[in-house]
Amino acid sequence: MKRTRSAWIILFGLVLLLALVPDTAVRADFGTNWSATFFNSTDLSGTGVPVAGINGINFNWGTGAPVVNGVAVPGIGSDNFSVRFTSTQSLTPGTYNFVASSDDGIRVYINGALVLDKFVGRVLTTDSFNYTVTTTPVNLTVEYFEGVDQAIVQFQWFLQTTVATPLPGVTPSPAATAVPALTVSVTFVKGLAIRTGPYLGASLIGVLRPGTEYPPIARNRDEGTYNWYLINTGTQTGWVSGRYLNITGDPNSIPLQSTVFEQIDNLPDTGVLAVPRSVMNFRRRPSVRSEVLAQIPWGAETQLLGRTVQGGQNFWLQVRYEGQVGWIYAPFVSIRGDVNAVPVR
Repeated sequence: MKRTRSAWIILFGLVLLLALVPDTAVRADFGTNWSATFFNSTDLSGTGVPVAGINGINFNWGTGAPVVNGVAVPGIGSDNFSVRFTSTQSLTPGTYNFVASSDDGIRVYINGALVLDKFVGRVLTTDSFNYTVTTTPVNLTVEYFEGVDQAIVQFQWFLQTTVATPLPGVTPSPAATAVPALTVSVTFVKGLAIRTGPYLGASLIGVLRPGTEYPPIARNRDEGTYNWYLINTGTQTGWVSGRYLNITGDPNSIPLQSTVFEQIDNLPDTGVLAVPRSVMNFRRRPSVRSEVLAQIPWGAETQLLGRTVQGGQNFWLQVRYEGQVGWIYAPFVSIRGDVNAVPVR
C-alpha cells in the first residue's frame, strides 16, 4: 500500500512539473466561432447576409462565389463583394505575430483599434504585424473585399512570447519565450530576386539587397531544392530563395505556408491558347527544379490559364494539356488570343 501511494505521489509530481514547463513551440491559430456578414458591394455597404459558426478565416474561393461551411452564401456573386468577420477569442496574454493574406483588400481591428489597413485592389499579398495582448478575451474584426478574378483571404496568428501566470502556492517561473524567429540576409550576391511565389519562374517584383536582416514570415519548400522564405521589406512582400541567404536561428521555427500557386490547378479556361514552337517540358510548377509531368510536342494547342512575368515579358505559362495543368517556359511559345485576359501570378 505504501509503495502504491508513493508511486501516485511521484506520478502527480511529474504531471505538475510538466505542466509548469514552458511550451515554446510556435503554433498557428485561426481561432474558432467567427461570424461574418457578406455584402454585394466592395465597401461593406448595403444589406448584409449573415453567416455564423465559422471556424477560422482560411478561404480560397478562386473565381467562384463564396462558400462557407460547405454552403454557398445566398445572393452573393463571384466578384465585387465584401465581408466583415468578427469574433471574440480567449488569447493568452503575450506578444503575437498576426499574418493576413488577401486577394484583394483587407483590414484588421483588434479591440476596435485599426492595426492593418490594406483595403486596396491587389494580387495575393501577405502582411504581418506584432501585437501585444495584455487582457483577454480579445475582440477581432477582419474586413475583406473581392474585386475581380481570384478571391482569397486568410488570417492567423502565432504566439511569440507568453507571460507566465503563477499557480497558487507556486513560485512563478520566468516568462516563457518562444524560439526566436530566425533572420535572413543576402550573402554571396549583390541582389536576390523577390518573387510572387517560391519558384524560380514566379513573377519578379523586387530585389533584396545585402546589409539588412529580415525576420521571415513563412517558409515553403514546394520547389523541392531550397527553402524559400516569405519576407516583408517594408514596401514589398514576396518570396526569396534560401540559396543565397545567410540564416541565423532554426528554420524549422518558421511556419510552413502554401501559396496561390498551390491553389490554382483547377481554373476555368480563358479562351486563349498557347502553342509551343518546340518540344516543351511540361512542369508541375514554374521552375526548372520542378517535376516534369510530360513533354508537349511542337504545335500542340494548350489552354492558357495563367502566366508569370519578368521585365514586362511573359516568363512562364500555366496551361492545361490532356487534362493536366502545369507550366511551360514562355519564350518558345506562341499565344493565340488576348493575353491580357490571362491573369498574372
